[in-house]
Parts: sequence; structure tokens; C-alpha cells
Amino acid sequence: MTVVAFDFDGTLSDSEMTVLLGDRRGVAADMDEITERAMNDEIEYAESLRKRAALLEGLPEAEAEAAFDEVVLREGAADLIADLNDAGVTTAILTGGFERGVAAALEREGVSVDHIVSNRLPMNGGELTGAVEGPLIEGTKDDALADLAAEVGVDLADTVAVGDGANDLPMLEVAGLAIGFEPKPAVEPHCDTVVSTMAGARETLVADGVLAED
Repeated sequence: MTVVAFDFDGTLSDSEMTVLLGDRRGVAADMDEITERAMNDEIEYAESLRKRAALLEGLPEAEAEAAFDEVVLREGAADLIADLNDAGVTTAILTGGFERGVAAALEREGVSVDHIVSNRLPMNGGELTGAVEGPLIEGTKDDALADLAAEVGVDLADTVAVGDGANDLPMLEVAGLAIGFEPKPAVEPHCDTVVSTMAGARETLVADGVLAED
């Protein structure tokens, strides 16, 4: 048994939740610039997340829900998660993104994971407040992965992490197998292998013995 932990935005999904929300608030370009700087490790992730959330202040709840409904899984992601679940592997999503968007994408594909560790955008009076809450603002994904491994009863050396951005570095550095999914330049040197499709990720997991060949 092992734990396979995925990042979400840019990895399991090619959607970027804050940009989808920003489109509906008219601030998508500002969001994209902040996100890119954070993923390239130019500014701290927590700072970038708070800056992006602040730009969303006043977005109506209905508009936020419509944005979350646009979040989709990448081709092959649902099948890979289902294969891991069927194999008895503990699956997790560790994301600085938002719980509602992750849930919407999984529900649409009829697939689930064992654990989701994510953040939330609080509302007041039917609008986003501009704040952000959750364990992965200041908290890091290495701690989240270590907690999951301890809960499941496996060594960190037996875990797998899949991610693309600077905020994924902590879990990529401590996992037994670090898979970079089209990783940013600052992230790639820390990956054991690099893939650009979910099929490629599956092949890596087969080669590592996490999944059996078809």
C-alpha cells in the first residue's frame, strides 16, 4: 500500500481556479501574472494566494459557483485515479486551490479520492470577502503528505507526489517518487521524472510498481 498525492491546478486539471474566478470579476490578467510569479518561486505562495483572493472581493456567490463549475479534470485523470483506487492505493489531492472547485470536477467525472486537503474562499452576505482560509496557505504540502502517510501507516519513502509548481516542491522533495507534470523551470530539477500526460504518469507508476500493467 502507498499514498499517491496529486496537486490539482496545473496537474490533475489544466484549469486555474483563481483565473476562472478572476474572469468573472474582471481581474483575470492580474491573477495570471501573480500565479505565474508564484509558480516560478518568485514570490511566496502564501502572499500570492492572499493577493489573488483580495482581487475577488465582492464577487457574488452565484458567479463563484459558476466559475467552480467550469473546473474540469485533465484527460485521463479520472481513469488514473480510478485505477489507483481499484488497486488499493490511497489517493489524495493536496492543493492550494479551493475545495468547491475540486469537488465539482471530481463529481462531474464520477470519481473520488481518499483525502482532499485544500483551501476555502469565505463568503459574507452572498459575496466573496476577499479573504482565504485553509491548511495550505501557510502550511506546506510536505507536512500534509507526512500526516497522510502516518495516518495510512506507510513510510514517506513509499509515497508518490505529482505536481508542477513551486508550492509543490515541499512534497516533491520528501516523497519517495517525485513526478513533475510539465513542471515549472524552478521545479523540474527536483523531480525524479517528468511527464506531460496522465498516460505518462500512469506508465511511471507502473514502472515503479504502484500499478500493475494492463
